[in-house]
Amino acid sequence: MSSNPSWNPEQYLRFADERLRPAIDLIGRLAHPGPRVVVDLGCGAGNALPLLAARFPGARVMGVDGSAAMLAKAGAAGFPTQQADIATWRPEAPVDVLFSNAALHWLPGHEALFPHLLGLLAPGGVLAVQMPAMHAAPLRALQDRVAATAPWAARLAGIRSAPPILEPGAYYDLLRPHVAALDLWLTEYVHVLHGENPVVQWAMGTSLRPYLDALPETERPAFLAAYAEALAPHYRPQTDGSVLLPFRRLFVLATRPN
Repeated sequence: MSSNPSWNPEQYLRFADERLRPAIDLIGRLAHPGPRVVVDLGCGAGNALPLLAARFPGARVMGVDGSAAMLAKAGAAGFPTQQADIATWRPEAPVDVLFSNAALHWLPGHEALFPHLLGLLAPGGVLAVQMPAMHAAPLRALQDRVAATAPWAARLAGIRSAPPILEPGAYYDLLRPHVAALDLWLTEYVHVLHGENPVVQWAMGTSLRPYLDALPETERPAFLAAYAEALAPHYRPQTDGSVLLPFRRLFVLATRPN
């Protein structure tokens, strides 16, 4: 991925069920009469690969990701994988289903990226994308705010997590002239999290990675404590101790003409 954060599969998979729910929802809406090649672009630890194989049993299903650590997990399930920068990856031949769950939001320049991805599809092929739409939520916004305060401001100057994605209407205008069918929708999941500082633990598996990578290990605990303190008023425990994390996601299904 362009920002090239490090990835810890174990930390990411602490919330595997919650992170997989959007993939399940997207796969449930995928329609293709008989794909031969299905690619999970930004497959991470490979959680969605068995689901794609079950959805399209006659297809060759493979995963592409930039993280060797994540691909080691994905490959353990027996699916073919390829390590590559997902921003510039090109298949050997056009693919029938190009699936991407919570990966493309790490890449800038969606005005050029999405037409590029459409160009990788075979006639009648489907681009299926899910991306977090969380840039304004406390989970994400407070990362930048804490990073801009002392004593981390100098060390974290210029460090950012995933950039904001476009508004749904922008993706519509970008894709609609080039596709036979286009479906867009937003879903806000309410994840029920448990444990100590679970929202911080969630962020440590994804959006906090660039900040943590830029800090020495000795400074990370204080940064995480400051982030937890900033989050606390926004994600208060319920009466049973659970913490609710509202998480908004954008879905895109685009089908190329035959």
